Amino acid sequence: METMTEEKTAARKNEKVGQVVSTSMQKTVVVEVSRRVPHPMYKRIVTKRKKFYAHDEKETAKVGDVVRIVECRPMSHLKRWQLAEVVRRAAQVGVEPESLDTMATAPVGTGENK
Repeated sequence: METMTEEKTAARKNEKVGQVVSTSMQKTVVVEVSRRVPHPMYKRIVTKRKKFYAHDEKETAKVGDVVRIVECRPMSHLKRWQLAEVVRRAAQVGVEPESLDTMATAPVGTGENK
């Protein structure tokens, strides 16, 4: 009897790994999950993509990060997933402040276009 209750509590929730494509909402990230499947008729491998809205309580995920999301109760009209962990961070591109100043003061163009 006791092993049956342990199995129920240890039920695995559905989880997916994908890339964050948007963080413009508060406490919500859009994760794009892609999978490679054979075409039903032509048998060629095609990539299928689907976007999922996931709840990110601490707003830790950034655009480009690879994250793991797990299924949860419906939190809004579209949100049915929750951020479990950030698997891999996206590469941060650093821009030096001096280069921004020189780009702003450079002339745009003086030639006439006819």
